[in-house]
Amino acid sequence: MLLRPDQRLKLDDSDDKLFYAYPRFVTHVDVGFIQQLTDLYRQLLKPDTRILDMMSSWVSHLPPEINFAHVEGHGLNDEELARNPRLNHYFVQDINANPQLPLSDQSFDAVINCVSVQYIQYPEAVFAEVHRILKPGGIAIFSFSNRMFFHKAIQAWRDSSEAARVELVKRYFASVSGFSTPKVIANQPSAPVFLQWLGVPGGDPFYAVMAERAATNNDQKVNF
Repeated sequence: MLLRPDQRLKLDDSDDKLFYAYPRFVTHVDVGFIQQLTDLYRQLLKPDTRILDMMSSWVSHLPPEINFAHVEGHGLNDEELARNPRLNHYFVQDINANPQLPLSDQSFDAVINCVSVQYIQYPEAVFAEVHRILKPGGIAIFSFSNRMFFHKAIQAWRDSSEAARVELVKRYFASVSGFSTPKVIANQPSAPVFLQWLGVPGGDPFYAVMAERAATNNDQKVNF
């Protein structure tokens, strides 16, 4: 079993829809993190492709100069998703209650998830769905920092170090047959938090774990 039952628990086990009932028009990471993420998307995502922005909000981190064939949004707050300028369409769904996505097999070139993986209670089911909807050679990118809504993050995440969280997401990918070996980007801030409070430049740590759906011989792979 990937996670024990207790590792899936949240300190606040009330319905997630209640927590996300009101929009939060704020950014959850700093500008340095956002720039690194946009640069990564610029490197890995191709024009005229189909993107699923999973567990999204009102902010898009996609490169503004790249035109995509379709960007599908998913999240828990309708008002936030409606404000996201890059979404062509969106749907609201609690994937902890129902991880099955209302999307066709092999219908997306990329799945992206920003600072939300820590809230997924059944990652083996969610990552299986990500694999299902990706085209062969398609890429999934899960990015995160050290911030979270602590009471809504699962115990396995809360109890882990930052390095262990990277390994945890790698295990999520490995739990599904058909993903490539995950690759990792890990950039620590230039100064610890207590020095940042004193004015020393720093920033949020940036982590990204990514893998491809295995391609057939006739499929072109994404290189990263």
